[in-house]
Amino acid sequence: MTSTRTTDTSRSPELRLTLKALGGLRADLFTDAFAYRPLPRMEVERGPLRLLPERIRDELGVLPHLTVGLAAVIVFFLGLAEARSSLNPAVLFYAVVPAATVVLTLIRPMLAFWASLVSTPFIAFLGGHGGDWPWAPNSLAAHLVVLVVVALRTRPRTGGWMWLVTAGYALFATVLIGASGADNALALLFVAGVCLLIVTTSQVRRQAAREVTAQQTVTAAERSRRTLLEERTTIARELHDVVAHHMSVVAIQAEAAPYRVENPPPELEQAFLTIRENAVAALTELRRILGVVRAEDYEAPDAPQPTLADLDALVANVREAGLDVEKAVTGAVRELPQGVELSAYRIVQEALSNVLRHAPGAAARVEIGYVLGGLGLRIANGPARGLVKPSPGAGHGITGMRERVTMLGGDMTAEATPDGGYEVTVFVPVSRERDERDGRQEQKERNQRDERDEREESRP
Repeated sequence: MTSTRTTDTSRSPELRLTLKALGGLRADLFTDAFAYRPLPRMEVERGPLRLLPERIRDELGVLPHLTVGLAAVIVFFLGLAEARSSLNPAVLFYAVVPAATVVLTLIRPMLAFWASLVSTPFIAFLGGHGGDWPWAPNSLAAHLVVLVVVALRTRPRTGGWMWLVTAGYALFATVLIGASGADNALALLFVAGVCLLIVTTSQVRRQAAREVTAQQTVTAAERSRRTLLEERTTIARELHDVVAHHMSVVAIQAEAAPYRVENPPPELEQAFLTIRENAVAALTELRRILGVVRAEDYEAPDAPQPTLADLDALVANVREAGLDVEKAVTGAVRELPQGVELSAYRIVQEALSNVLRHAPGAAARVEIGYVLGGLGLRIANGPARGLVKPSPGAGHGITGMRERVTMLGGDMTAEATPDGGYEVTVFVPVSRERDERDGRQEQKERNQRDERDEREESRP
């Protein structure tokens, strides 16, 4: 029977807690301890400093660096005064090293902590404080500054580890070695503990404020998005109520109209039948779109989306509505990506609808060009003719076409022509790799057909 317990679950909770603590100690004080991390400039766009003039505010960005430098100068002169009073020949080492550890916090904070701690007994010995271990006055001040600066530059847990390591060194020096400077060690630990507590509290508070601000930003964005979706749903429902009512009336009247005329000609019956079919199709698509807007779990129908192969039916439908449309196709017709096919169909549909609305009685021409790099479209119409007045529009049709073309990375122009008409030209790029792959597939199929024909001809 095999054991299903892993290494972690087989250990006692105390051991796991100890290993986790040691892992945190290693991660905070030993991992990348010598990493180069220069102190960044202070943010001056927040807090009271933002009220100062811009030139002064920019200069105050180095205020933390100047503060640490001032502390290093104070530590240096404190050590220099101590060395001169004791007439110790190692004045340079005694005064410079503690000050250097303070400056080191600006670029390598964890290295500064270890350098300050390791140099402490040597500074005490060279300064003639061998009986007052574990800290000389200047190294005590330097270590306190190092603890505070490093704690400010790291996370709160690091400050606690540094205080524990410092307390362990003080305990080792005063109890095991028998140093007589227990008073200054206790004073350092007390002052350092208070300072680190203040630093940790401020860090936790700032972190909580940042998290609250981030959460508020996300909440505001979600609220704005929800409001937008609710507004769109409201608009969709209102649109359905208005358009569906009128389209239903159109369909009913178109169906009943032939029965109100005695012996109607076949052309009239076909015209009313076309009107009813278009109204019913518009209602069906309107309900489908409204279902997408309303229901989150709405599943699209399995009916295929229109493609360029359906343009003949679209053109025939528009011709029945009274628009004289001419269609021309150039280049080798081939299958394009579904998104390109659908967008091209919708662009032609919208352009022809615009001709019906804004240029009644005009002749239109639809040109489709299959080129190696993509697909070209041109929908042009002449000026309006007849007694029917053009319908005013809000320009959303052109905007929708531009959005589709932009989504596919293409180019579009829509402008009036010199003869008073309008022209829409579109080019939608298609990757050459896909064209070449389609060409190779077409050539392969052609070769297979030729081989099959040859085999059939060779049969007796």
